[in-house]
Amino acid sequence: MKNSNSSLEFLPTAFILVGIPGLKAEHIWMSIPFILMYIIIFLGNGTILHVIRTDIALHQPMYLFLAMLALVEVGVSASTLPTVLGIFLFGTTEISFDACLFQMFSIHSFSIMESAVLLAMSVDRFVAIYSPLYYAAILTLPRIFGTGAVIGLKSMILMAPLPMLLRRLPFCGHNVLSHSYCLHPNLIHLPCGDISINNIYGLFIVTSTFGLHSLLIVVSYGLILHTVLNIATGEGRRKALNTCSSHVCAVLTYYMPMIGLSMVHRFGHHVSPLLYAMMASAYLFFPPIVNPIVYSIKTKEIRRGIVRMLLKKKSRV
Repeated sequence: MKNSNSSLEFLPTAFILVGIPGLKAEHIWMSIPFILMYIIIFLGNGTILHVIRTDIALHQPMYLFLAMLALVEVGVSASTLPTVLGIFLFGTTEISFDACLFQMFSIHSFSIMESAVLLAMSVDRFVAIYSPLYYAAILTLPRIFGTGAVIGLKSMILMAPLPMLLRRLPFCGHNVLSHSYCLHPNLIHLPCGDISINNIYGLFIVTSTFGLHSLLIVVSYGLILHTVLNIATGEGRRKALNTCSSHVCAVLTYYMPMIGLSMVHRFGHHVSPLLYAMMASAYLFFPPIVNPIVYSIKTKEIRRGIVRMLLKKKSRV
């Protein structure tokens, strides 16, 4: 009997997802904005993917990287969808231990992929501006698809140890999570054992991915700015910078909510759980909503592709 109790203390059978703290009675109404957000995310990113796939003129490095970005953003959103809609539509607050670890793995893996794709896009913009004559020769299709494969594999390999590290810890009956989904920073506060290895490995992942990626993006844009300032004509400088504007918006919409959430997590000990939950939602939902809109408005070729797609559908009706 003692072994059975020890086993129960070691791993919980399920976690309880709070959703949005303090708004349990309004969960059914909160489902409406979340459903609208998911519709916008899947429709927007799906449109970007469809336009790039069907328009041969867009089979270029810049747009293929954009397709990767749209794909990983769909992945992040699809990872959160089952529990978010389960909580707000059906009142299902329980998630099994294994399902929670899988969701955590999926969300963080796709988030790392998104950060890496943003870095690849910044390198793409640097090569296009610094060496336009060799752009197509440097960023060939095999290299682009190889980059995508490496990004995906690296992200999953880095994340794979985290679920196993969590499995070795005793939870001592603690199983309430303060979000609508399973995130590692939230899960790591539940165990009652020594979490130093988990913290060290988590810090390694953050510094070797988000930290390194953001640093290299800043370096890329420093080199881009230096190259642009050496362009002789004002019109040439304007065109070069304009090609980067959409990507700059994508970087800001990704990293600003992340930085805000990290600051609240580290220093906001007296911040309300509601604000923390809202910031976590902004981190996961804001980029996949905003990026398709920004690229559709700011990128002429994407805009034209969408118009052509709509005209084709209209002519078939």
